[in-house]
Amino acid sequence: MCGFASDCDAVIAGLTQPWRSGLVESQVNRIKSIKRKTYGRANLDLLRKRVLATL
Repeated sequence: MCGFASDCDAVIAGLTQPWRSGLVESQVNRIKSIKRKTYGRANLDLLRKRVLATL
């Protein structure tokens, strides 16, 4: 049924489950964007402050 045998279960679960991970993925993308802006200049403490400041 699926082209990739290792991903077949994940594809079926993604199509049949009623919940979605869109909210979590948007938070991950937001944090990655903040991290990208401070690339090379920020350590974990500064990143934590910037993430918490945008909440």
